[in-house]
Amino acid sequence: MEGRREEDGERPLEPRDWEQTRGAEQQEPHAPASQPTRPHAQPTEPREQPTEPREQPTEPREQPTEPREQPTAETREQAIHDEPGGPGSPEAMREQASEETRERPAGDGAPGAAAAGGAAAARPRGTGEMTHEPGSQAEADEYQWHTGTKREHGSEDAVEFIDVVKAFGRNRVLNGLNLGLPDSQISMILGPSGTGKSVCIKHMVGLLYPDEGDVLVHGESVPNMADDELFEMRKKFGVLFQDGALFGSMNVYDNTAFPLRQHTDKGEDEIREIVSRRLGEVGLAAAAEKMPNELSGGMRKRAGFARALVLDPDIVLFDEPDSGLDPVRTALLCELIMEVHDENGGAYCVITHDIMSARRVADYIAILWKGRIVESGPASELFNSDNQFVRQFLSGEAQGPLGME
Repeated sequence: MEGRREEDGERPLEPRDWEQTRGAEQQEPHAPASQPTRPHAQPTEPREQPTEPREQPTEPREQPTEPREQPTAETREQAIHDEPGGPGSPEAMREQASEETRERPAGDGAPGAAAAGGAAAARPRGTGEMTHEPGSQAEADEYQWHTGTKREHGSEDAVEFIDVVKAFGRNRVLNGLNLGLPDSQISMILGPSGTGKSVCIKHMVGLLYPDEGDVLVHGESVPNMADDELFEMRKKFGVLFQDGALFGSMNVYDNTAFPLRQHTDKGEDEIREIVSRRLGEVGLAAAAEKMPNELSGGMRKRAGFARALVLDPDIVLFDEPDSGLDPVRTALLCELIMEVHDENGGAYCVITHDIMSARRVADYIAILWKGRIVESGPASELFNSDNQFVRQFLSGEAQGPLGME
């Protein structure tokens, strides 16, 4: 049997065969060691593929460069002039000149006149020398009611505006303003809302400076003053603001005494005497210790009026003193302004658009519209003016040149 098994190859496994088997198993992994090199070599082909789409975006990037050159005005003008037979080409100029020469009567002018005429005919195309005529016509239509009539008032001008122009951005508020406010009179600057009345006040005291023109106070140019001169000039003014502009942390007495303590070296006894006198003039002697939030609108106006008078100013400015007041208190304030003016004198300038206040108070009226004076003069003459705008505004009628614009 053993011999048969050996013949059939079924002999038992011997130790030397086990060693050979283990050696074969250890050598077999080395055979496919060359195979992993193939996967390393294969990715090189797909890695080269992304390089192609990366080059594609470069083509559309070059496309926007072409339309950028098209919108420029220089390119269009150059193309027009370089184009043969274009409207600005030399051939077109010569042809136009020859046509004018044929149409011109014989013996009329020198031979070079035709070329000059051709150049003149082509000038409106690009030079713009004729743009002043339409602009001047539009300006004449806009200011057709501004006669600028300045009636005599029999006094020297305390404040004078000379060709004043003031613009805020593209909005030209004052456009060639000429105005004189007489001394020793109560003047009123009337006009629709938003026409620059308050801007005039700011120019008088040097809070704004004109872009063009000049502002004179007692003959001295405000824009040309040095800072020290400007501060001294402001002491000539007393200002009543629209709502009184009282300091909320001070009572009526301290609000009224503030300019004296700020701009003078007076003692407290003298300040008390002046403040008490001014508060008595405006009817607030009993309200000296009250705070601004305890006052009515009319009382705040009167307190601001008293403060405007403590420095004995030569010029007193009232910026819409009747705003926010009922008709009765407006009438009482107007009576107070006239009484104080009769007692102290000086140049009073009231900015308002209230016609009833103008009838009660004004000695001199100037009507401001669109940055210019329509007419100015004594109040009695202006209320009888023939100017349609003046008549409409002073009577408060709906029909006339002034609309809702």
